[in-house]
Amino acid sequence: MSGQGWALEAEGLTMRYGRRRAPVLDDCGLTVPSGSVCGLVGPNGAGKSTLLALAAGLLKPTAGSLKVLGAVPPGARAEVAYVAQAKPLPSQLTVAAVLRLGAELNRSSGRWSAAAAEQIAYEQGGLEPKARIHSLSGGQRTRVALALAFGKRAGLMLLDEPMADLDPLARQQLMGALMVEASEHGTTILMSSHVLPELEGSCDHLALLGAGRVRLAGPVDELVSSHVLLTGAGSLDGHTVVEQRPAGRGATALVRRGAALPPGWEAVEPSLEEIVLAHLRTAGPADAAGPSAPEEAAV
Repeated sequence: MSGQGWALEAEGLTMRYGRRRAPVLDDCGLTVPSGSVCGLVGPNGAGKSTLLALAAGLLKPTAGSLKVLGAVPPGARAEVAYVAQAKPLPSQLTVAAVLRLGAELNRSSGRWSAAAAEQIAYEQGGLEPKARIHSLSGGQRTRVALALAFGKRAGLMLLDEPMADLDPLARQQLMGALMVEASEHGTTILMSSHVLPELEGSCDHLALLGAGRVRLAGPVDELVSSHVLLTGAGSLDGHTVVEQRPAGRGATALVRRGAALPPGWEAVEPSLEEIVLAHLRTAGPADAAGPSAPEEAAV
């Protein structure tokens, strides 16, 4: 999986907590192209948070290789912004003090943008500079954490469920800000989320983790166009069936596009959510992406 233009390259990546437990990540392979907005999805315990923590340099893998912006973590830490689910912040400091701290910690990189941080915290978020962190709601603390990430002007932003505490309007605003960050500054964004419709409208790439391995990955438009949702009855011989479920007197089936439409079936384009859920429910082998899995894993 070597090559230029990758913000993240993982090959054979394995992470195990304790010798007797099953690995959280198991021979995981993934590449994320520079400048992309990539959604990382999967059930709880699939390894999403572990992958992000490894990329941030907070953990060391048990086996395999991982490069972030061309360096082994934490070699590129100055160019990586990481927002964890817990969003730990110094509770006694004010919002303004936290942003000043962010500026001081990133002084050596010369990349800090006070304007970018203040836009997220003050202009969009309406936060009071003198408000102390412990007095803020969960959504407001999320704002501060994301303000630090934006202010860093990182080459790669690693976001672990960043929108979970936010109301719908704030989610929309911040997703828009992330897309602008990627398009105007070339920032690569890798973010985990359980809100699939939100990712479908915002991400250009997607990676699905299941049982610690990449089950499906690629550009969102290609993932959608490579599947078709069939409704009807009859044989599906010659088709690569991802999932088939009873529906009335017939069935619905998600299949790989390619073979001609069989008689007795009607076809529609599936949503990204339908594709992801079908691949998760089938719990197939690690190469569930099918014959072209090596290419599709190049997210």
